[in-house]
Amino acid sequence: MTPMTTSPLIAFYAGQGTDDRGRTLAEILRWDDAQLEQVHDYIQWVFPLPARSAFNPYAPVLTDADIAAFRERAELRERVGDAVDRILAFYGFERNTDEAGGPVIEQARDFPERSRVWLTPGNHNFLRITRILKFLVLIGMEPLARAFWRALAELRATHRSVIGERTAGFWMEAAGA
Repeated sequence: MTPMTTSPLIAFYAGQGTDDRGRTLAEILRWDDAQLEQVHDYIQWVFPLPARSAFNPYAPVLTDADIAAFRERAELRERVGDAVDRILAFYGFERNTDEAGGPVIEQARDFPERSRVWLTPGNHNFLRITRILKFLVLIGMEPLARAFWRALAELRATHRSVIGERTAGFWMEAAGA
């Protein structure tokens, strides 16, 4: 019988491994906003997908076994929540809960300042957001993905010249909404 091995992605999320550049998840989540904007090879580790990344060929590919681990292990989902909270803060959002205990994403006080960094036509963060939404759905965190999508849909209502129909469609499909 072959012993079960932990994938590099699960080790990274469990705090027992690093990305291909030797960075831990905890280190990345401590980065300031400028670093989160300027560094382009971490997002594929923090929010991986089943397809190989064209931008970071060293990033993990999310496997069925990885998906099962995220769905089964509460501590991994908790770390995903930490990662989502950090990226939401980068975008100027914050996660709260509704009366039923479900997630709600709302604009934070610093949203006007934070949104100047990414709320521009064709911004690369639009692709990052699509990636985040897809990842959350794949690992069974659909309520959080849909809460983020609802916040983005509300934002689009007042920023249609910035968030086009095509981008909004990608976000809606990614969130399974």
